Amino acid sequence: MAGSDDNRQKLLSRILLGVVVLALSGGMLLYLVPTGPGDARTSTDAVAKVGDQTVTVAEIRQQLNQIKQRNQVPPMLEPYYAQQILRQLLLQKEMEYEAKRLGITVSNDEVADRIKLILPAAFNGDTPIAPDQYAALVQSRTQMSVSEFEDMVRLNLLQEKFQKLVTDGISAGPSELQEEFVYRNEKVKLDYAFIKPEDLLAKITPDDAEIKAAYDKNKARYQVPEKRMVRYAILDVNKLRQNIQITDDQLKAQYQQNIQQYEVPNRVHVEHILFMTVGKTDAEVEEIKKKAEDVLAQAKKGGNFEDLAKKYSEDPGTKDKGGDLGWIVQGQTVPEFEKVAFSLPKGSISDLVKTQYGFHIIKVIDKETAHTKPFDEVKDSIRAPLMLSEADKEAGDIADKLSQAIRQSNKVSLDDLSNQYHLTAGETRPVAASDPLIELGNSPDVKVNDAIFRLRQGELSLPVHTDRGYLILFVKQILPAHQGSLDEVRDRVVADLKQEKAATEARTKANELIKRVKAGEKFDAAAKALGLDPKASDEFARSGSISNVASGKQLAPAFQLKPGDVAPPLNLGNNWVVYEVVEKQEPNPADFEKQKKEITDAVLQNKRSLAFEAFRTALEDRLKKEGKLQIMTDKLRSFGSVG
Repeated sequence: MAGSDDNRQKLLSRILLGVVVLALSGGMLLYLVPTGPGDARTSTDAVAKVGDQTVTVAEIRQQLNQIKQRNQVPPMLEPYYAQQILRQLLLQKEMEYEAKRLGITVSNDEVADRIKLILPAAFNGDTPIAPDQYAALVQSRTQMSVSEFEDMVRLNLLQEKFQKLVTDGISAGPSELQEEFVYRNEKVKLDYAFIKPEDLLAKITPDDAEIKAAYDKNKARYQVPEKRMVRYAILDVNKLRQNIQITDDQLKAQYQQNIQQYEVPNRVHVEHILFMTVGKTDAEVEEIKKKAEDVLAQAKKGGNFEDLAKKYSEDPGTKDKGGDLGWIVQGQTVPEFEKVAFSLPKGSISDLVKTQYGFHIIKVIDKETAHTKPFDEVKDSIRAPLMLSEADKEAGDIADKLSQAIRQSNKVSLDDLSNQYHLTAGETRPVAASDPLIELGNSPDVKVNDAIFRLRQGELSLPVHTDRGYLILFVKQILPAHQGSLDEVRDRVVADLKQEKAATEARTKANELIKRVKAGEKFDAAAKALGLDPKASDEFARSGSISNVASGKQLAPAFQLKPGDVAPPLNLGNNWVVYEVVEKQEPNPADFEKQKKEITDAVLQNKRSLAFEAFRTALEDRLKKEGKLQIMTDKLRSFGSVG
């Protein structure tokens, strides 16, 4: 099953390492994280070397690209991702090196057993499916070759063996459990004021003398960068598209060419309720089965299936959606689940279905037999992308002609090209290199501003491809960088001065509020007298928070205070929090036994993580001293710099 968000965070480093993760997110659908080992092994771009193995820029780039295919990665975070990928690839190589030294191995049988768990469709009973079927299954589920996939499984098992070796002797003592119990269950309730400088800005109006003094004091800060005024002509793809005529014959040809994408396999739309049995004892499984049978009886008697799923299901991916899995196709779920789902009539509810994950109750919402969508059903969906494709092709042809004309003569003018090729002409305001030029569109290849600032005055650019079409640029005027006069930068000076005064006023109000409350004033009255908005929190533990203000961890000093005590002002970035403890709730000793297993597991997990990290650090230090580990982090510069 897909884990919680917290568990996913804990697994992040293992995912980046390329560990196969069995995720049944969205309700028992199999997805594997395709971050297998890279193929590139060139030494010229080596970032690190462990023994005789290397980690290359190409490997890091490959894994980063795989991550970017599944998730949006802002460019500014790419250097961070690259560093994390390097860290995990290093761990992989270090584990392999140390395993070889210690004689730790992973057998083929162990790999096969793990594959049975994560890709049950790879076996018919205990018999593997045909090699070509297996290769196709691995490719479709993981986007890897068989060798990459099995190497990744083997590395995962190897890491598990090291973790077991390092952490098997770890235990949790009574004092540690009691400390965690208190940490989780001690609660406080606060009166507080959240002071944000941004809320004070509107009331701050610096006078001319203050503005001039701030400018004179910080004059070097207020440089005006070089700016350029640009004339441009754009070949607008949207305008071309409006004139493109698409015939039915073209649509039919496109339909036939891509007929496979209109083929609908046998599929079934299902909802389910899951009762998890993973890690449970036989006695616990029997109790879970009784509960599942009771819920099944409610469903069979006409109970609202979606409401029952929301109340009882333990599948976090579908619980809040009333158990809705959406459409599933054959080979997408575990065999026991698939067999029942595809055999039930539309609208019916199954008996209990036992899989390796627990007991399921399945409801079939709809069914479709394999068929190909007819042309008339899909032709409208074909028209728009085909029209765009034809417009892009025509635009590309015109852009080639424009490039040829510009290269052939340095005397050709922007106006001549605009008239000849029906381009839309315009002129920008003076822009700096960092100023947005939204009206010209975004380019996947080069920033429009970069193209502008590479041109010489009076020079025509070659066509620049943006999401609006193709753009030709002409630098009309260059305004050199210079020290800004007060009139030029007044808005910036005022904004900076207001921010500075607001930050000072926020800090002053926080300290004044503390002073008044300690002098005996009521918290609410003192806060209101300072123009603040006092509020009361709900009870929260260290693992909780005051929503949109501060986390329990940030407010940790509150748990050391008595009711009526006031904490020193808490600085959170530019903001301040002042609070008084109103109530303090001690843990109920009777709850300890109820929580003991969960607390024990959490303490052990934390200690094991710390122990494994200590082992990894010690191993890395030893390999460096022995000359077996070399890291050339300067090679990561191609990904940018962190911070």
